[in-house]
Amino acid sequence: MRILAAMSGGVDSAVAAARAVEAGHDVVGVHLALSRAGGTLRTGSRGCCTIEDAMDARRAADVLGIPFYVWDFSERFRDDVVADFVAEYRAGRTPNPCMRCNERIKFAALLDRAIELGFDAVCTGHYATLVDGPDGRELHRASDAAKDQSYVLGVLTAEQLAHTYFPLGSTPTKAVVRAEAQARGLGVAQKPDSHDICFIPDGDTRGWLADRVGAEQGEVVDRTGAVVGTHDGAHAFTVGQRRGLRLGVPAPDGKPRFVLEVRPVSNTVVVGPREALATAQIAGERFSWAGRAPEPGEFACHVQIRAHADPVPATAVLDESGVTVRPDAPFDGVAPGQTAVLYDGTRVIGQLTIDRTVSAVPVDA
Repeated sequence: MRILAAMSGGVDSAVAAARAVEAGHDVVGVHLALSRAGGTLRTGSRGCCTIEDAMDARRAADVLGIPFYVWDFSERFRDDVVADFVAEYRAGRTPNPCMRCNERIKFAALLDRAIELGFDAVCTGHYATLVDGPDGRELHRASDAAKDQSYVLGVLTAEQLAHTYFPLGSTPTKAVVRAEAQARGLGVAQKPDSHDICFIPDGDTRGWLADRVGAEQGEVVDRTGAVVGTHDGAHAFTVGQRRGLRLGVPAPDGKPRFVLEVRPVSNTVVVGPREALATAQIAGERFSWAGRAPEPGEFACHVQIRAHADPVPATAVLDESGVTVRPDAPFDGVAPGQTAVLYDGTRVIGQLTIDRTVSAVPVDA
């Protein structure tokens, strides 16, 4: 195949490109410039898609003997990922920018351009497995459960999966990838993995959002509506948060309280007991299927609501209102805006963005 290898400058994408070359494919490397801040540099494991990363990707391509280009996707990234991140927080939801980047940049904008240029597939260093099943290509978990990234790839559609290539899916551990990079003479063999949100490299999400959303004082209330404190901006709070609440009224039972809900229209934060974080049902109108769509009605599945959360058995319902999911045991601390990925064993069925939740604990409990 003619393969476009997305090379982030890290060890995973470098080894993925190397394996594509070794498999006999015609490979071209490309690094995506996602920021126009020319002085952006990496600090340890913080940040990605920096000048340093672009140089590391180029050196890896040179070692592999493949052509290499840098494509400027900064405007698309700003509009489709960064602006979406800010808008979601303004709406009181908790977004996942990595999901949006995969959905709108790596496997939409990049893949579209690759196909236009005559490439058969985009290759990345994601840990996930592709299987050609009876109904087309399927997305499955990686062999290494600790590195499995099928959750953040759950937004991919059947058409996109038909043009993807994940050479690392069957790799038993990350240590094997690093050892292979060392043996191939790739300078990124021991480079730290990226953490946190790539466009907030200092990790101060609250401060970053305050500069863009603005700080406006509001009330913190309990589940009955009684005011128990104040805050400087609802955007700074997420469901499940315990610290930094600055509550002036202690709970009747003296136990800690947690953020249960963020209401952006009234700039209000709702807090309550730990057990009130239990969620009996989630639902969403925005969904997609990683292959053949399920038939309308109920179907059994497992659901994962965070990148490293354990999947839980559940019943899903597909109807004209969207997708509703009822877990066998309540979820813990689910926030609107999060993504729920549905699985059938190791296979990804699809995903939904959570719009609505139902607490497992009544208000008067």
